[in-house]
Amino acid sequence: MLVIACPNCGPRNDNEFSFGGEVIPRPSVDTDPGTWRRYLYMRANASGWQRERWFHVSGCRRFLNIERNNVTNEIRVVAEMGRDSG
Repeated sequence: MLVIACPNCGPRNDNEFSFGGEVIPRPSVDTDPGTWRRYLYMRANASGWQRERWFHVSGCRRFLNIERNNVTNEIRVVAEMGRDSG
């Protein structure tokens, strides 16, 4: 079981959240179609630490940026989207 410390609601079981995927930089609007395709559909899926986006469906209904080790499920950063660098 994964416990996410929501900054608004406190520690919650991960079944209250919806996983939104790896956070990657968005390309500019005038970028070529191939770059947009890679942005929309391709992910590194590397083992270890990665930044992810989660949505608190059964709680505050806010998006969170989480830094999580996808091998051990250890979480070291949880921030409301827009309140950090992502």
